[in-house]
Amino acid sequence: MMAGLTAGSASWLVAAAAMVAGGLAALAWSSGVFVDGAARVAKSLGISPFVVGMVVIGFGTSAPELCVSVLSGLSDHANLSLGNAYGSCVFNIAVILGVSAFICPLVTRPSATVVAGVGLAAIAGFSMLILRDGRCTRADALSLLAAFAVLLPLYCWYDQRSKKGAAAEAAPGAEPARGRLLRDFARVAVGLVGLVASSHVLVQGAVSLARGMGVSDLVIGLTVVAAGTSLPELASAIVSARRGEHEFVLGNIIGSNLFNSLAVVGLACVLSPVDGFSPYVLSRDLPLNLLLSLSVLLFGLNWRRPASPGVIRRRLAVVWLLVFAGYTVLAFLQETGRM
Repeated sequence: MMAGLTAGSASWLVAAAAMVAGGLAALAWSSGVFVDGAARVAKSLGISPFVVGMVVIGFGTSAPELCVSVLSGLSDHANLSLGNAYGSCVFNIAVILGVSAFICPLVTRPSATVVAGVGLAAIAGFSMLILRDGRCTRADALSLLAAFAVLLPLYCWYDQRSKKGAAAEAAPGAEPARGRLLRDFARVAVGLVGLVASSHVLVQGAVSLARGMGVSDLVIGLTVVAAGTSLPELASAIVSARRGEHEFVLGNIIGSNLFNSLAVVGLACVLSPVDGFSPYVLSRDLPLNLLLSLSVLLFGLNWRRPASPGVIRRRLAVVWLLVFAGYTVLAFLQETGRM
C-alpha cells in the first residue's frame, strides 16, 4: 500500500510538472500572438503603442488579478484580495520592468515616463488615503472606480497629445483593408485568451508541485498566486522588449497597475466591502508601490536632456530585481510571524 501511495504521488507530481511545462509553452506562444496582434492594430489605426500597451495589453493581462481579487472578496478573504492586487503592482514594476530592461535596455519617451512615475505614485498615495482607517467601504470603492474612470481617458488624451501629428506621417492609402484589421483584432483576442488560460494552467501546476513537496498554503499565496497572476504581463513584456516594442512594455505596466489599484480593488470592495485587513498593506505594500513608481521616473527620465528619450539600463534593472527579492523575504518573515 505504501508503494502504491508513493507511485500515486509520483504520478501526481509528474502530471503537475507536465502542467507547468505545457503552461510555459502555451504562454510563450500566446504572448507572441498577442503582442504581434496589438502591434499591428496600433500601426493600422495610428494609435500610440503606449496607449495600446496600457489599455489592451495592460488591462487584458490583468484579467487573472481581477478574477482572483473579486472571488477572494466575495469569499471574505480581504487580505488575499488586496494583497494580490497590490502585490501584483509591486511585481509589475520590480520584476516585469526589471526583467524586460535586463533583457534589452528600455528606451522611454519623457511623456510616458512622467505618466508612469508621477501618475502611478499619485494612485498609490490616493489608495493609502482611502484605506488609512483600515477599511474599504462601498463609498471608498466607488471613489477608486471614479478615479479610474477619470484617469484612463486622461492618460490616453495626454499621450496622444504628446505625439500629435504622428499618425499624419503615415502615407496616404496606407490603411489596411477591413478584413486584415479584423484578423489583427482576432489575433489580439486569441492571444489574450491563450495568455489567461495558459497562466491558469501554469499556476495550478505550480501549486500542485508546491503542495506535493510539502510547502504551506501561506507560502503558495505569497509566491505562486501573486507572481502567477502577473505571468501574462511578464510574458507579453518579455516578447515586447525582445522585439523592440518598448512603449508596449511601459504601457503594459501603467495599464496593469492602474487597473489593479483602482478597478480591481474598487470592484472587489463594491461587491464585498472590507472591514479590516492586514496592517502590512499600509505599512509595506502600498509605500513600496509608491516608491517603485517614483523610481520609474528616476530611472527612465533623461536628466541631462529631459526632452529627449531616456534609457532604463541593465544595472538599474538589477536594482529593481534586488528590491523585489528583499521585499519577498520581508513579506515571508512578517506573514509567518518571524519578524
